[in-house]
Amino acid sequence: MLSTDQRAAIETLSVNLARAAMTAQGAIAEAALRQAERPAALGPDPFHVGPALGEVISRLAGQPDRLMRAQADLYNQYLELWRSAATGAASPEPTPSAPKGRGDKRFADAEWSANPVFDVVKKSYLITSNWLNALVGAVDGVDPLTKRRVEFFTRMLTDAFSPANFLLSNPVALKEAMDSRGASILKGMENFAADLERGGGQLAISQTDFSRFEVGGNVATAPGKVIFENDIIQILQFSPATDTVCEIPLLIFPPWINKFYILDLRPENSMIRWLSAQGITVFVTSWVNPDAALAAKTFEDYLNEGVYTALDVVRQQAGVETVNTVGYCIGGTLLSCALAHMAVRGDTRIASATFFAAQQDFSEAGDLLIFTNEEWLKDLEGRMDAGGGVLAGQTMADTFNALRSNDLIWSFFVNNYLMGKEPKPFDLLFWNADQTRMPKTLHLYYLRNFYCDNALAKGTLTLAGETLDLGKVRTPIYVQSSKEDHIAPARSVYKGARLFGGPTTFTLAGSGHIAGVINAPVAMKYQHWTNDALPPTLDEWLVGAKEAPGSWWPHWLTWLKARSGGQVPARDPAAGPLKPIEDAPGSFVKVRS
Repeated sequence: MLSTDQRAAIETLSVNLARAAMTAQGAIAEAALRQAERPAALGPDPFHVGPALGEVISRLAGQPDRLMRAQADLYNQYLELWRSAATGAASPEPTPSAPKGRGDKRFADAEWSANPVFDVVKKSYLITSNWLNALVGAVDGVDPLTKRRVEFFTRMLTDAFSPANFLLSNPVALKEAMDSRGASILKGMENFAADLERGGGQLAISQTDFSRFEVGGNVATAPGKVIFENDIIQILQFSPATDTVCEIPLLIFPPWINKFYILDLRPENSMIRWLSAQGITVFVTSWVNPDAALAAKTFEDYLNEGVYTALDVVRQQAGVETVNTVGYCIGGTLLSCALAHMAVRGDTRIASATFFAAQQDFSEAGDLLIFTNEEWLKDLEGRMDAGGGVLAGQTMADTFNALRSNDLIWSFFVNNYLMGKEPKPFDLLFWNADQTRMPKTLHLYYLRNFYCDNALAKGTLTLAGETLDLGKVRTPIYVQSSKEDHIAPARSVYKGARLFGGPTTFTLAGSGHIAGVINAPVAMKYQHWTNDALPPTLDEWLVGAKEAPGSWWPHWLTWLKARSGGQVPARDPAAGPLKPIEDAPGSFVKVRS
């Protein structure tokens, strides 16, 4: 007979499960009604992988020997797993053919190994997913981009079917449900409903506690003024931190896909504050978060009203003839185009250019290439037309999250919904979710001319009346790349660095697209490699490179200061020729999608 406490526990569990089911049903019904009011977003092949998958399967079918060997290998791995499971305590350490999942954060909890059933579930999943991904990766005779598309889809599929992502096959989530008497499941469904509501009927998984951050409150707090604005940019001048500064100021063009405050998350890792402390006058362009009224803005508009206007504003405000510049990611691609355009016209307003994780040659542009075939572009164009001529910021966020789905999707799916926990406050993920919208004309031009046609690297891109040739650029160039960058891979960035016709310095940093760039020296994290030479390939460059611990910022600062002139009195943003409009970080950066 059950005790009073046991009956109470069962009753509480039943009530929480019923409430969780009702919460989930209500949220899904509401989402369905919202989606019914919209044009159908997904076709029969939403990932546009059908033709590529068919080609890979056809190629596999034409190699029966390889397929039979692969099947035999899978069968043998399962036999070994079953043998290890059957012997149990007599053979606690399985052979390498039965992977343990060590180093895989999805299975880090001891519950995955403590229970023999879940241990087998975990290992059988790893065997199958590793086998399937390896089988696709070993296919010969397929166009590399076609194969890459199928590899990406296969990895996405196998990641989605991880047993960690389902309540009944996740021992950690089940234990939490029992220990909390179902309260974790109820909370998870409440989180699920809230994310559906926040996404307007589409699931927008929370990656952090958004209520804990405020732009201009506890992120983006470097002091300064907005000294200029037009339709697409605000220009910020930051307050000096030294009595004197270098004569030539620095103007930074961040990507317009994200907000500029990745350069100013917290005082301790703010690149803007660090540069100011080194005696550099820092200006930053804060791009508009465009709405339908700006749908027709072009790449040429971003060149003229963005780069060229900013150069003239900074020259006027600082009282100088030339400006040092930085282009980060897509902002760097635009800056590269500006340099090539200026080279044709003999324009010398830029004294030097630095590139953070920016590409000029897109032939090896990472996994984003798989989203840029014509089928994807037609799909994007349809979405932008339905959105009034702009691409929703959430769409951009979803694309970038898909590139690292285990870290940026499934880990939060498990934490928020299966475990019923709130995401932890993390400023970087707050910024990551603060995406901007993309104007249709600009975005399609960028994707087609750079990702699809690689026109800048080929020397066939025509912009603002000129054919662009990076070989004509004689401006001193500093190029930063990151070893683990999955958006602007180091090999791609290196190929771009070799396109410039003037003196070019290439540096490789540890970590990835964000942490490799935003790595303040005080953190003493990662490492970087330098090499004065620029041989034909990155592999050759690495042979002659020297590794140094910590941030690459001091190496860049030495290079930058050598091109920044002598010392002049510090420049007060409020005392320049241009009257301040508002305090930094300005109003553009606060507009959310």
